[in-house]
Amino acid sequence: MLKTDVFTPSRFTGKGSINLRGKEIPYHTVSEDNVFYDDEGNAIASIFSYAYFRSDVEDVKSRPVVFAFNGGPGTSSMMVHVGFLGTKRVKYGIVDGEDIPLPPYESCDNEQCLLDIADIVLVDPVGTGFGRLLDESKKDLFYGIEPDAEAILTFIQSWLARYNRWQSPKYLLGESYGCTRASTVAGMGSLSGSDRAYSVAFDGIIMIGNTVTLGKSFGDKSPVYPAVLAFPTLAAVNWYHNNPSDQSVEDFVAEAKEFADTEYLQALYQGRSLKGEAREQIVERVIYYTGVSREYLEKRSLFLDDVEFRSQVARKKGKAVSRLDGRITRPLHASGLSEEKWGPRDDGAVGKYNPFYQSVLCGEIFPLLGINWERNFVNSHTLWTDWNNDIKGQNTSEALSSAMRRIPNMRTFFINGWYDICTQIGILYYTLDHSDIPLDRTYVKGYESGHMTYLDEDNMQEVTDDIYEFILGNDPTS
Repeated sequence: MLKTDVFTPSRFTGKGSINLRGKEIPYHTVSEDNVFYDDEGNAIASIFSYAYFRSDVEDVKSRPVVFAFNGGPGTSSMMVHVGFLGTKRVKYGIVDGEDIPLPPYESCDNEQCLLDIADIVLVDPVGTGFGRLLDESKKDLFYGIEPDAEAILTFIQSWLARYNRWQSPKYLLGESYGCTRASTVAGMGSLSGSDRAYSVAFDGIIMIGNTVTLGKSFGDKSPVYPAVLAFPTLAAVNWYHNNPSDQSVEDFVAEAKEFADTEYLQALYQGRSLKGEAREQIVERVIYYTGVSREYLEKRSLFLDDVEFRSQVARKKGKAVSRLDGRITRPLHASGLSEEKWGPRDDGAVGKYNPFYQSVLCGEIFPLLGINWERNFVNSHTLWTDWNNDIKGQNTSEALSSAMRRIPNMRTFFINGWYDICTQIGILYYTLDHSDIPLDRTYVKGYESGHMTYLDEDNMQEVTDDIYEFILGNDPTS
């Protein structure tokens, strides 16, 4: 990765106030490098953190701390920071509008911020955001499911000691791969890492865009046809663009899932032996629920593919939908530019929101936090291409389950967008149905959004209201 700066450990402070739920909340911030050293005392890497503290709290023992990060792996905390957790955020317009927002970008005070009830720590893992890998020969200590989790746990331990917060309630909030990170961190925190115990107990975990799985590594496939697991999400995207039913999206998806779990699954298993009227009925219902063409279904022998689906569902409008948010579209490529070749890399949501978020972060939030330097901010780094996905201990669902069983009051809240083709809600349903995660302390809710469930003003309000209730100890789905 190209560098434009020389690493020097740094620390910045800021302060301000914000009106939250009818009360003025004073706060101060600390943004800093958290440096890792080798046995000779040489700096080898740094996690960068942005901490928001409420300033008028005298006894912090009962005050929660939320440690939040995005995923990738290789993605900074920019999206959750600027999207909904910081005291200032982007101002959302029409999410599925045709126009791509261009500078100057609008921001606003985040009146849905959680700072009145919890201190917030945003985390840029090693190699992301302002975090740095300083010694390339040490990358195996940080770039993998288990090494990354141990680095995050080591950082959390150090942060808790520095600010005397060991006795505070502790929460993890992860988005996308951040769910894999959160479950692995929680599992190691309650048991042990590769060669040491951490003894960090978490009161709760908030998972946005689930990546907790049953497999031995991130991304392992389940034994069920991917088309069946994807079906609820594909139905939701079809409902959004083509209005096949007067039902609510929740009711339409529930009906589609019931069909996929039974008749569609059996039809795929039967293959060529499914013939005549029985086969025709399946074809018609798949078209009804997903919006794909008959020609496509016949070509694929009734198997749906979520990548190809993106150029199928809104084809009559000349559009392809986004993997990250099925509400957002771009024009289908002209015949001279292969949709199959270029389409998966041409995501309308990424082009629309990444520049928006980074401009607000670098142009408004960093000055608010007192960050004033020339270190290059790396929103996202393709660490996932060489990421060590091997898990020597528990898989991610087992890690989460063991943490919840060792900590009897620990709770988990899964947040998923109906229109998220990236981390589909059907995979979450399957994981919960086939794991031993304690369901009496597990909450699941679908939102009329995509991968970033807080994307637009209504979703922003709903998601933060629900997380607020979860941290207060209430049922966020009621």
